[in-house]
Amino acid sequence: MAVTPEPGEPTKGKPFKLLGILDVENIPCARDSVLYGSLGSVVAGLGHFLLTSRIRRSCDVGVGGFILVTLGCWFHCRYNYAKLRIQERIARDGIKNKILYESTHLDPERKPTTDKNSS
Repeated sequence: MAVTPEPGEPTKGKPFKLLGILDVENIPCARDSVLYGSLGSVVAGLGHFLLTSRIRRSCDVGVGGFILVTLGCWFHCRYNYAKLRIQERIARDGIKNKILYESTHLDPERKPTTDKNSS
């Protein structure tokens, strides 16, 4: 029985590259963008064909739909990915500072103590 690798785990063997340049397995958002783009091209081309019955123009609309949907999904996903990476970096720095300053006089959560006896 073959063992399937976990998602995010590097696979052994030759990676799948789309058009020889886009490594779909290792680039975040590439797989989803291509899949949604192909679905968008089928929907756009078939919808245009059903409305107009023009084959050549429907193929052009399908290619245009592929490009638009792929780029739209790509930019949306990469924006969210970058935003998530920034949030992770901020949280990591916060945790590091919390560990570093915990129980010291620089701890912002530590309440300052006032001496009532020195009055």
